[in-house]
Amino acid sequence: MILSWRRRRSSNNKSSEPALNDSSLDTEVMIPTHFRCPISLDLLKDPVTLSTGITYDRESIERWIESGNQTCPVTNQVLNSFDQIPNHALRKMIQDWCVKNRSFGIERIPTPRVPVSQYEVLGICSRIEVATRCGDDRKCVELVRKIKAWGKESERNKRCVVNSGTGCVLSNTFLSFASVSIEEHVGLLVEILSVLPWMFPLGEEGQSKLGSTASLSCMVWVLKNGDLSARQNVVSVLKELLSLNQRLVDKLAEIEGISEALVKVIREPICPKATKASLTAIFYMISPSQSSERLTSRFVELGLVSLITEILVDAEKGTCERALGVLSGICDSKEGREEAYKNALTMPILVKKMLRISEIATEFAVCTLWKLCKNSKKEDDGDGGVLVEALQSGAFQKLLVLLQVGCSEAIKEKVTELLKLFNLQRNRSNCVDASMDFKYLKRPF
Repeated sequence: MILSWRRRRSSNNKSSEPALNDSSLDTEVMIPTHFRCPISLDLLKDPVTLSTGITYDRESIERWIESGNQTCPVTNQVLNSFDQIPNHALRKMIQDWCVKNRSFGIERIPTPRVPVSQYEVLGICSRIEVATRCGDDRKCVELVRKIKAWGKESERNKRCVVNSGTGCVLSNTFLSFASVSIEEHVGLLVEILSVLPWMFPLGEEGQSKLGSTASLSCMVWVLKNGDLSARQNVVSVLKELLSLNQRLVDKLAEIEGISEALVKVIREPICPKATKASLTAIFYMISPSQSSERLTSRFVELGLVSLITEILVDAEKGTCERALGVLSGICDSKEGREEAYKNALTMPILVKKMLRISEIATEFAVCTLWKLCKNSKKEDDGDGGVLVEALQSGAFQKLLVLLQVGCSEAIKEKVTELLKLFNLQRNRSNCVDASMDFKYLKRPF
Protein backbone atom coordinates (compact mmCIF):
# COMPACT_ATOMS: atom_id res chain seq x y z
CA MET A 1 0.00 0.00 0.00
CA ILE A 2 1.36 3.42 -0.99
CA LEU A 3 0.47 6.45 1.07
CA SER A 4 1.29 9.89 -0.19
CA TRP A 5 0.52 13.58 -0.03
CA ARG A 6 -0.23 15.22 -3.34
CA ARG A 7 0.00 18.88 -4.18
CA ARG A 8 -0.97 20.34 -7.54
CA ARG A 9 1.37 23.10 -8.61
CA SER A 10 -0.48 25.88 -10.34
CA SER A 11 0.69 27.14 -13.70
CA ASN A 12 2.10 30.63 -14.15
CA ASN A 13 -0.54 31.21 -16.82
CA LYS A 14 -3.72 30.89 -14.71
CA SER A 15 -5.97 31.38 -17.73
CA SER A 16 -4.54 28.30 -19.48
CA GLU A 17 -7.11 25.54 -19.03
CA PRO A 18 -4.90 22.69 -20.39
CA ALA A 19 -2.19 23.55 -17.86
CA LEU A 20 -4.61 23.11 -14.92
CA ASN A 21 -5.62 19.67 -16.12
CA ASP A 22 -2.11 18.48 -16.92
CA SER A 23 -1.44 15.52 -14.62
CA SER A 24 2.28 15.84 -15.22
CA LEU A 25 2.25 18.79 -12.83
CA ASP A 26 1.15 16.59 -9.90
CA THR A 27 3.80 16.01 -7.26
CA GLU A 28 3.58 13.08 -4.88
CA VAL A 29 5.35 13.00 -1.55
CA MET A 30 5.84 9.44 -0.39
CA ILE A 31 5.76 8.58 3.30
CA PRO A 32 8.81 6.45 4.05
CA THR A 33 7.78 2.96 5.12
CA HIS A 34 9.59 3.17 8.46
CA PHE A 35 7.66 6.36 9.27
CA ARG A 36 4.34 4.50 9.16
CA CYS A 37 2.60 2.59 11.94
CA PRO A 38 2.38 -1.13 11.06
CA ILE A 39 -1.19 -1.22 12.41
CA SER A 40 -2.85 1.93 11.05
CA LEU A 41 -0.40 2.51 8.16
CA ASP A 42 -0.59 6.22 9.01
CA LEU A 43 2.31 8.53 9.78
CA LEU A 44 3.62 7.87 13.29
CA LYS A 45 2.66 10.69 15.65
CA ASP A 46 3.78 9.21 18.95
CA PRO A 47 6.13 6.30 18.14
CA VAL A 48 6.70 3.79 20.94
CA THR A 49 8.71 0.57 20.87
CA LEU A 50 7.63 -2.72 22.42
CA SER A 51 9.84 -5.38 23.98
CA THR A 52 9.96 -7.14 20.57
CA GLY A 53 11.74 -4.13 19.05
CA ILE A 54 8.87 -3.13 16.76
CA THR A 55 7.69 0.48 16.80
CA TYR A 56 4.03 1.46 16.65
CA ASP A 57 1.95 4.58 17.14
CA ARG A 58 1.01 4.72 20.82
CA GLU A 59 -2.72 5.09 20.20
CA SER A 60 -2.83 2.12 17.80
CA ILE A 61 -0.88 -0.30 19.99
CA GLU A 62 -2.82 0.70 23.11
CA ARG A 63 -6.07 -0.04 21.31
CA TRP A 64 -4.62 -3.40 20.24
CA ILE A 65 -3.62 -4.35 23.79
CA GLU A 66 -6.86 -3.07 25.36
CA SER A 67 -8.78 -5.33 22.96
CA GLY A 68 -7.28 -8.31 24.80
CA ASN A 69 -4.37 -9.11 22.48
CA GLN A 70 -1.15 -10.21 24.16
CA THR A 71 1.07 -10.58 21.12
CA CYS A 72 3.11 -8.27 18.93
CA PRO A 73 1.03 -7.56 15.79
CA VAL A 74 4.04 -7.82 13.46
CA THR A 75 6.09 -10.68 14.93
CA ASN A 76 3.18 -12.49 16.64
CA GLN A 77 5.44 -13.05 19.66
CA VAL A 78 3.84 -13.15 23.09
CA LEU A 79 4.62 -9.89 24.88
CA ASN A 80 6.53 -10.46 28.12
CA SER A 81 5.94 -6.81 28.99
CA PHE A 82 3.41 -4.24 27.84
CA ASP A 83 5.81 -1.36 28.48
CA GLN A 84 5.89 1.18 25.66
CA ILE A 85 9.21 3.00 25.33
CA PRO A 86 9.04 6.35 23.45
CA ASN A 87 11.18 6.29 20.31
CA HIS A 88 12.47 9.86 20.46
CA ALA A 89 15.03 9.38 17.70
CA LEU A 90 12.43 8.22 15.18
CA ARG A 91 10.00 10.96 16.22
CA LYS A 92 12.64 13.63 15.60
CA MET A 93 13.42 12.13 12.19
CA ILE A 94 9.72 12.26 11.29
CA GLN A 95 9.44 15.86 12.47
CA ASP A 96 12.49 16.84 10.38
CA TRP A 97 10.95 15.11 7.36
CA CYS A 98 7.68 17.01 7.90
CA VAL A 99 9.54 20.34 8.05
CA LYS A 100 11.51 19.46 4.90
CA ASN A 101 8.28 18.78 3.00
CA ARG A 102 6.32 21.70 4.40
CA SER A 103 6.05 23.25 0.94
CA PHE A 104 3.90 20.29 -0.10
CA GLY A 105 1.33 21.00 2.59
CA ILE A 106 2.69 18.62 5.23
CA GLU A 107 2.31 19.84 8.81
CA ARG A 108 4.90 19.08 11.45
CA ILE A 109 3.61 16.60 14.03
CA PRO A 110 3.65 18.10 17.53
CA THR A 111 5.89 16.66 20.20
CA PRO A 112 3.55 14.36 22.20
CA ARG A 113 3.11 14.78 25.91
CA VAL A 114 4.26 11.93 28.09
CA PRO A 115 1.14 10.03 29.28
CA VAL A 116 0.43 10.17 32.97
CA SER A 117 1.38 7.08 34.95
CA GLN A 118 -0.58 5.36 37.69
CA TYR A 119 2.15 6.26 40.17
CA GLU A 120 1.71 9.97 39.39
CA VAL A 121 -2.06 9.73 39.82
CA LEU A 122 -1.76 7.86 43.11
CA GLY A 123 0.71 10.49 44.28
CA ILE A 124 -1.75 13.29 43.52
CA CYS A 125 -4.55 11.38 45.26
CA SER A 126 -2.41 10.99 48.40
CA ARG A 127 -1.67 14.71 48.43
CA ILE A 128 -5.39 15.51 48.03
CA GLU A 129 -6.20 13.28 51.00
CA VAL A 130 -3.58 15.05 53.14
CA ALA A 131 -4.80 18.50 52.06
CA THR A 132 -8.39 17.46 52.83
CA ARG A 133 -7.49 16.37 56.36
CA CYS A 134 -5.70 19.69 56.88
CA GLY A 135 -8.65 21.66 55.46
CA ASP A 136 -6.37 23.24 52.83
CA ASP A 137 -8.85 23.97 50.04
CA ARG A 138 -6.35 26.03 48.01
CA LYS A 139 -4.00 23.09 47.74
CA CYS A 140 -6.93 20.84 46.84
CA VAL A 141 -7.97 23.22 44.06
CA GLU A 142 -4.44 23.17 42.64
CA LEU A 143 -4.32 19.36 42.65
CA VAL A 144 -7.81 18.94 41.17
CA ARG A 145 -6.86 21.29 38.33
CA LYS A 146 -3.82 19.12 37.69
CA ILE A 147 -6.11 16.10 37.33
CA LYS A 148 -8.39 18.09 35.02
CA ALA A 149 -5.41 19.04 32.83
CA TRP A 150 -4.38 15.37 32.57
CA GLY A 151 -7.88 14.43 31.48
CA LYS A 152 -7.90 17.06 28.73
CA GLU A 153 -4.66 15.73 27.24
CA SER A 154 -5.93 12.31 26.20
CA GLU A 155 -8.49 9.57 26.76
CA ARG A 156 -5.65 7.36 27.95
CA ASN A 157 -4.96 9.76 30.79
CA LYS A 158 -8.65 9.75 31.72
CA ARG A 159 -8.68 5.97 31.93
CA CYS A 160 -5.55 5.98 34.06
CA VAL A 161 -7.04 8.56 36.44
CA VAL A 162 -10.34 6.68 36.76
CA ASN A 163 -8.71 3.27 37.23
CA SER A 164 -6.57 4.67 40.05
CA GLY A 165 -9.62 5.32 42.25
CA THR A 166 -9.48 9.09 41.93
CA GLY A 167 -13.26 9.38 41.90
CA CYS A 168 -13.55 7.97 45.41
CA VAL A 169 -10.88 10.35 46.72
CA LEU A 170 -12.58 13.37 45.16
CA SER A 171 -15.98 12.26 46.50
CA ASN A 172 -14.55 12.18 50.00
CA THR A 173 -12.99 15.64 49.55
CA PHE A 174 -16.29 16.97 48.20
CA LEU A 175 -18.21 15.70 51.21
CA SER A 176 -15.61 16.99 53.69
CA PHE A 177 -15.67 20.57 52.44
CA ALA A 178 -19.41 20.63 51.63
CA SER A 179 -20.11 19.62 55.24
CA VAL A 180 -18.14 22.61 56.54
CA SER A 181 -19.42 25.47 54.36
CA ILE A 182 -20.63 25.53 50.77
CA GLU A 183 -20.20 29.28 50.26
CA GLU A 184 -16.71 29.32 51.78
CA HIS A 185 -15.39 26.44 49.66
CA VAL A 186 -17.53 26.88 46.55
CA GLY A 187 -14.45 27.29 44.31
CA LEU A 188 -13.10 23.85 45.24
CA LEU A 189 -16.52 22.21 45.13
CA VAL A 190 -17.17 23.52 41.62
CA GLU A 191 -13.72 22.33 40.49
CA ILE A 192 -14.43 18.81 41.77
CA LEU A 193 -17.82 18.81 40.03
CA SER A 194 -16.07 19.68 36.76
CA VAL A 195 -14.12 16.40 36.74
CA LEU A 196 -16.59 14.05 38.46
CA PRO A 197 -18.80 13.47 35.35
CA TRP A 198 -16.06 11.41 33.67
CA MET A 199 -15.11 9.56 36.88
CA PHE A 200 -18.16 7.28 36.82
CA PRO A 201 -18.90 4.57 37.63
CA LEU A 202 -17.65 5.21 41.15
CA GLY A 203 -17.12 2.48 43.70
CA GLU A 204 -19.60 1.92 46.50
CA GLU A 205 -17.63 4.17 48.84
CA GLY A 206 -17.58 7.01 46.32
CA GLN A 207 -21.31 6.65 45.68
CA SER A 208 -21.94 6.70 49.41
CA LYS A 209 -19.97 9.93 49.85
CA LEU A 210 -21.64 11.72 46.93
CA GLY A 211 -25.03 10.32 47.88
CA SER A 212 -24.91 11.73 51.38
CA THR A 213 -27.35 14.46 52.37
CA ALA A 214 -24.56 17.04 52.70
CA SER A 215 -23.17 16.30 49.21
CA LEU A 216 -26.59 16.28 47.56
CA SER A 217 -27.54 19.54 49.29
CA CYS A 218 -24.35 21.12 48.00
CA MET A 219 -25.10 19.97 44.44
CA VAL A 220 -28.60 21.41 44.59
CA TRP A 221 -27.16 24.70 45.90
CA VAL A 222 -24.73 24.86 42.95
CA LEU A 223 -27.54 23.89 40.57
CA LYS A 224 -29.54 26.87 41.79
CA ASN A 225 -26.72 29.41 42.19
CA GLY A 226 -23.83 28.30 39.99
CA ASP A 227 -22.86 29.46 36.51
CA LEU A 228 -23.89 27.57 33.36
CA SER A 229 -20.87 25.26 33.34
CA ALA A 230 -21.28 24.35 37.01
CA ARG A 231 -24.98 23.64 36.57
CA GLN A 232 -24.27 21.40 33.60
CA ASN A 233 -21.75 19.43 35.63
CA VAL A 234 -24.20 19.03 38.52
CA VAL A 235 -26.99 17.58 36.38
CA SER A 236 -24.48 15.19 34.79
CA VAL A 237 -23.37 13.97 38.22
CA LEU A 238 -26.96 13.65 39.48
CA LYS A 239 -27.92 11.66 36.39
CA GLU A 240 -25.08 9.20 36.95
CA LEU A 241 -25.77 8.89 40.68
CA LEU A 242 -29.47 8.20 40.22
CA SER A 243 -28.80 5.65 37.50
CA LEU A 244 -26.50 3.76 39.88
CA ASN A 245 -28.64 4.04 43.02
CA GLN A 246 -32.39 4.60 42.77
CA ARG A 247 -32.62 4.83 46.56
CA LEU A 248 -31.06 8.29 46.41
CA VAL A 249 -34.35 9.64 45.03
CA ASP A 250 -35.91 9.80 48.50
CA LYS A 251 -32.88 11.70 49.88
CA LEU A 252 -32.90 14.09 46.96
CA ALA A 253 -36.65 14.67 47.30
CA GLU A 254 -36.13 16.09 50.80
CA ILE A 255 -33.87 18.87 49.51
CA GLU A 256 -35.77 22.06 48.82
CA GLY A 257 -35.63 23.42 45.30
CA ILE A 258 -34.38 20.33 43.44
CA SER A 259 -37.49 20.06 41.23
CA GLU A 260 -37.43 23.75 40.31
CA ALA A 261 -33.70 23.63 39.52
CA LEU A 262 -34.01 20.62 37.20
CA VAL A 263 -36.97 22.11 35.34
CA LYS A 264 -35.08 25.39 34.95
CA VAL A 265 -32.27 23.57 33.13
CA ILE A 266 -34.87 22.37 30.61
CA ARG A 267 -36.80 25.65 30.38
CA GLU A 268 -33.62 27.72 29.99
CA PRO A 269 -31.36 25.33 28.03
CA ILE A 270 -27.64 25.37 28.69
CA CYS A 271 -26.78 22.83 25.98
CA PRO A 272 -28.32 19.61 24.60
CA LYS A 273 -26.17 17.49 26.91
CA ALA A 274 -27.45 19.31 30.01
CA THR A 275 -31.06 19.06 28.82
CA LYS A 276 -30.75 15.31 28.32
CA ALA A 277 -29.06 14.87 31.69
CA SER A 278 -31.82 16.83 33.43
CA LEU A 279 -34.56 14.81 31.69
CA THR A 280 -32.81 11.58 32.68
CA ALA A 281 -32.55 12.69 36.31
CA ILE A 282 -36.26 13.59 36.34
CA PHE A 283 -37.10 10.21 34.78
CA TYR A 284 -35.38 8.42 37.66
CA MET A 285 -37.00 10.71 40.22
CA ILE A 286 -40.55 10.00 39.07
CA SER A 287 -39.95 6.26 38.75
CA PRO A 288 -41.73 4.23 41.47
CA SER A 289 -40.40 5.12 44.92
CA GLN A 290 -41.68 6.47 48.22
CA SER A 291 -41.33 10.04 47.00
CA SER A 292 -42.26 9.60 43.33
CA GLU A 293 -45.93 10.59 43.71
CA ARG A 294 -45.05 13.81 45.52
CA LEU A 295 -42.27 14.62 43.05
CA THR A 296 -44.51 13.96 40.06
CA SER A 297 -47.16 16.32 41.42
CA ARG A 298 -44.52 19.00 41.89
CA PHE A 299 -43.18 18.58 38.35
CA VAL A 300 -46.74 18.86 37.00
CA GLU A 301 -47.27 22.07 39.00
CA LEU A 302 -44.10 23.48 37.45
CA GLY A 303 -45.56 23.02 33.95
CA LEU A 304 -43.31 20.16 32.89
CA VAL A 305 -45.99 18.55 30.67
CA SER A 306 -46.35 21.64 28.47
CA LEU A 307 -42.59 22.09 28.45
CA ILE A 308 -42.02 18.53 27.26
CA THR A 309 -44.58 18.75 24.45
CA GLU A 310 -42.88 21.91 23.21
CA ILE A 311 -39.49 20.21 23.31
CA LEU A 312 -40.79 17.19 21.39
CA VAL A 313 -41.80 19.29 18.39
CA ASP A 314 -38.30 19.50 16.95
CA ALA A 315 -35.91 17.84 19.43
CA GLU A 316 -33.17 15.47 18.29
CA LYS A 317 -33.29 11.71 18.90
CA GLY A 318 -31.67 11.50 22.35
CA THR A 319 -33.73 14.35 23.76
CA CYS A 320 -36.96 12.93 22.26
CA GLU A 321 -36.40 9.52 23.86
CA ARG A 322 -35.82 11.02 27.29
CA ALA A 323 -38.69 13.51 27.00
CA LEU A 324 -41.12 10.75 25.98
CA GLY A 325 -39.90 8.64 28.90
CA VAL A 326 -40.58 11.47 31.33
CA LEU A 327 -44.02 12.13 29.82
CA SER A 328 -44.89 8.45 30.15
CA GLY A 329 -43.84 8.50 33.80
CA ILE A 330 -45.83 11.65 34.54
CA CYS A 331 -48.95 10.11 32.98
CA ASP A 332 -48.91 7.40 35.66
CA SER A 333 -50.48 10.03 37.91
CA LYS A 334 -53.94 11.52 37.61
CA GLU A 335 -52.56 15.07 37.78
CA GLY A 336 -50.17 14.31 34.95
CA ARG A 337 -52.89 12.86 32.74
CA GLU A 338 -55.16 15.83 33.39
CA GLU A 339 -52.44 18.21 32.21
CA ALA A 340 -51.82 16.03 29.16
CA TYR A 341 -55.56 16.07 28.31
CA LYS A 342 -55.58 19.86 28.43
CA ASN A 343 -52.61 20.27 26.09
CA ALA A 344 -53.60 20.40 22.43
CA LEU A 345 -50.16 19.17 21.34
CA THR A 346 -50.19 15.93 23.34
CA MET A 347 -52.02 13.59 20.95
CA PRO A 348 -50.52 14.91 17.67
CA ILE A 349 -47.01 14.73 19.14
CA LEU A 350 -47.42 11.20 20.50
CA VAL A 351 -48.75 9.92 17.18
CA LYS A 352 -46.12 11.76 15.18
CA LYS A 353 -43.21 10.33 17.18
CA MET A 354 -44.30 6.70 16.73
CA LEU A 355 -42.04 4.83 14.28
CA ARG A 356 -40.04 7.99 13.54
CA ILE A 357 -37.41 8.25 16.26
CA SER A 358 -36.38 4.86 17.64
CA GLU A 359 -37.84 1.68 19.08
CA ILE A 360 -37.61 2.96 22.66
CA ALA A 361 -39.26 6.26 21.68
CA THR A 362 -42.10 4.35 20.00
CA GLU A 363 -42.61 2.25 23.12
CA PHE A 364 -42.77 5.31 25.36
CA ALA A 365 -45.24 7.00 22.97
CA VAL A 366 -47.50 3.92 22.88
CA CYS A 367 -47.38 3.55 26.68
CA THR A 368 -48.33 7.20 27.16
CA LEU A 369 -51.16 6.97 24.64
CA TRP A 370 -52.42 3.80 26.34
CA LYS A 371 -52.40 5.44 29.79
CA LEU A 372 -54.32 8.45 28.50
CA CYS A 373 -56.92 6.49 26.54
CA LYS A 374 -57.66 3.71 29.02
CA ASN A 375 -58.28 6.24 31.80
CA SER A 376 -60.18 8.73 29.64
CA LYS A 377 -63.65 7.40 30.55
CA LYS A 378 -62.99 8.04 34.23
CA GLU A 379 -61.16 11.35 33.93
CA ASP A 380 -62.46 12.90 30.69
CA ASP A 381 -65.80 14.61 30.25
CA GLY A 382 -67.41 11.32 29.21
CA ASP A 383 -67.94 12.09 25.52
CA GLY A 384 -64.86 10.19 24.36
CA GLY A 385 -63.00 13.38 23.50
CA VAL A 386 -59.56 11.88 24.11
CA LEU A 387 -60.24 8.89 21.84
CA VAL A 388 -61.71 11.14 19.16
CA GLU A 389 -58.67 13.41 19.31
CA ALA A 390 -56.33 10.42 19.02
CA LEU A 391 -58.27 9.09 16.03
CA GLN A 392 -58.20 12.48 14.33
CA SER A 393 -54.44 12.59 14.87
CA GLY A 394 -53.99 9.33 12.94
CA ALA A 395 -53.34 7.02 15.89
CA PHE A 396 -55.43 4.19 14.41
CA GLN A 397 -53.34 3.95 11.23
CA LYS A 398 -50.04 4.27 13.07
CA LEU A 399 -50.93 1.46 15.47
CA LEU A 400 -51.94 -0.82 12.60
CA VAL A 401 -48.57 -0.21 10.95
CA LEU A 402 -46.77 -0.83 14.24
CA LEU A 403 -48.55 -4.14 14.64
CA GLN A 404 -47.51 -5.11 11.12
CA VAL A 405 -43.81 -4.20 11.42
CA GLY A 406 -43.55 -5.92 14.79
CA CYS A 407 -43.04 -4.88 18.38
CA SER A 408 -42.40 -6.40 21.79
CA GLU A 409 -45.09 -8.53 23.43
CA ALA A 410 -45.70 -5.98 26.19
CA ILE A 411 -46.25 -3.19 23.66
CA LYS A 412 -48.32 -5.46 21.40
CA GLU A 413 -50.82 -5.96 24.21
CA LYS A 414 -51.20 -2.20 24.63
CA VAL A 415 -51.51 -1.69 20.86
CA THR A 416 -54.22 -4.35 20.68
CA GLU A 417 -56.16 -2.80 23.55
CA LEU A 418 -55.89 0.66 21.98
CA LEU A 419 -57.14 -0.61 18.62
CA LYS A 420 -60.20 -2.13 20.30
CA LEU A 421 -60.91 1.13 22.12
CA PHE A 422 -60.58 3.10 18.89
CA ASN A 423 -62.80 0.71 16.97
CA LEU A 424 -65.55 1.02 19.60
CA GLN A 425 -65.26 4.79 19.46
CA ARG A 426 -65.41 4.79 15.66
CA ASN A 427 -68.67 2.89 15.80
CA ARG A 428 -70.12 5.73 17.89
CA SER A 429 -68.59 8.58 15.96
CA ASN A 430 -68.25 9.77 12.38
CA CYS A 431 -65.06 11.65 13.14
CA VAL A 432 -62.90 9.48 10.90
CA ASP A 433 -63.01 7.90 7.49
CA ALA A 434 -65.12 4.75 7.59
CA SER A 435 -62.66 3.00 5.26
CA MET A 436 -60.28 2.53 8.21
CA ASP A 437 -61.12 -0.88 9.57
CA PHE A 438 -59.55 -4.02 10.93
CA LYS A 439 -59.99 -5.75 7.56
CA TYR A 440 -56.75 -4.01 6.58
CA LEU A 441 -54.93 -5.85 9.31
CA LYS A 442 -53.27 -8.90 7.70
CA ARG A 443 -53.10 -10.93 10.86
CA PRO A 444 -55.59 -11.17 13.71
CA PHE A 445 -54.78 -9.56 17.01
